[in-house]
Amino acid sequence: MKNFIKKYPMLLFIAGFAVLLLTQQKIVMPLVYEVVKSDLFLVDSNDKASQLPISTNLTEIAFMHCNKYIKTELGPDKSIVFPEKPINAWSLGNYQYVINAEITITDNVSSNAMIKKYACRITYNDSDDQKEINNFDHWTINGVSGLDNINE
Repeated sequence: MKNFIKKYPMLLFIAGFAVLLLTQQKIVMPLVYEVVKSDLFLVDSNDKASQLPISTNLTEIAFMHCNKYIKTELGPDKSIVFPEKPINAWSLGNYQYVINAEITITDNVSSNAMIKKYACRITYNDSDDQKEINNFDHWTINGVSGLDNINE
C-alpha cells in the first residue's frame, strides 16, 4: 500500500476528491435542502416585508434612530442637517428596516459643506412588543453605508 501511495499520489488525490464531491452532492446537500424547506428558520411576526418603499410609524422611528446614530458617529466637529423624511424606507420583515436618506454635512473647522446619501439597516429588537419603540437601546444598527471617508 505504501508503494501505491508513493507511486500514484495524484491518482489518490483525484479519487479522494471524487469521493468528497459525491458525499457532498448525495448526502450533505439533500440534508441542507430539507432543513431549508422546514419551518426551522421561519419567524412569525406582525411586521411583514415589503418590496416597495413604505412610510409607517416604525420607519419614521427607525429613520430618527439612524440619524441619532450617525450624529454620534460623526462627532461634534461636524454640523449635520437631516431632512424631515427619508428618500425611501423598506421593511425587510420581522422589524428590520433599510432607510435611504440624504444629509448635509458641514465641517465646523473648514466650513466645507457636502451632501451625502446614506443607507442605514436597523432592527427593532423587541419584535411585536412596541412599548420601548422610542428607546434607542432597543434598536440595533446593523450597518450604515455611504458615509465613508467623512472624518478624513
